[in-house]
Amino acid sequence: MPLPAIPRRVKIGDAAAFAGTTPRAIRHYHAIGLLAEPERGSDDRRRYGYGDMIRLLWIRRMADAGISLDDINAAFRGTTGIEQSLARLEESLASKAAAIEAQRAAVNRLRDVGSPLGLLSPLVTGRLRDLPPGALRSADLDTLLVTERSFGPLGAAVQADRFIVLATHPELRAEEDRLAEAEAALDDAMSPDDPRIEDLAAQRCVHETALAAAIERSGLEEDLTVLLDREDEHAGEEEDGARMSARETVGKMPYDFSPARVRYEERVIELFHSADQDGDRDPRTC
Repeated sequence: MPLPAIPRRVKIGDAAAFAGTTPRAIRHYHAIGLLAEPERGSDDRRRYGYGDMIRLLWIRRMADAGISLDDINAAFRGTTGIEQSLARLEESLASKAAAIEAQRAAVNRLRDVGSPLGLLSPLVTGRLRDLPPGALRSADLDTLLVTERSFGPLGAAVQADRFIVLATHPELRAEEDRLAEAEAALDDAMSPDDPRIEDLAAQRCVHETALAAAIERSGLEEDLTVLLDREDEHAGEEEDGARMSARETVGKMPYDFSPARVRYEERVIELFHSADQDGDRDPRTC
């Protein structure tokens, strides 16, 4: 039986099809010096011979194994050993495997918790998961998300105590809502020198003092210590980017505060700082 026609050279489309790649990829190999560009035929098209195809097949096999094109090129040129390339590849694969495990853990938490709370770190999720349905508001989750991005799981876990107290103390939640509504009214129509700003800042300070006292009475701080003892079990799971300082957070997270609202926030900080320096001050006046 006669053999089918055996070409001495093939066009780029046939070469790509046999190697399991694309003509565009082959042209890129030429551009970076990974595959020598073959001679062109009378029709000015590239023609690939046996040696070209062997080289192309090895390129594809190494690329499929995850070796970078730069490392493949270096290996072919003999400027670096394959062991170095494999060591880098193994490190990269380990990093990817850790990322996949973190994603799988987040998906499992999300499924288990049944709300966006499951997408926060295990430390924060474990802190809040026993709250009754609806006790944690969407805005609360938003705040925890920003805090965790800026200050990490520990910062968000500490802040979670605030939301636990708000969820379990209706009178404090009502006052929080009242203050939040008043703060939203500090718009561009109000002067930063309006005396109402000072009064509202004092009210916020007193409210936060009451919240802190409720947290202390509830024993939440002791519970948090127990959680922190187990935090290293999840170390690195939520490291999806460099954390930012408080100053960097202020400069990068937009809140669209009016000048009056900015002045209000400054006064709240100043009042708390003053209260910290005077431990004998009446908490009702902050």
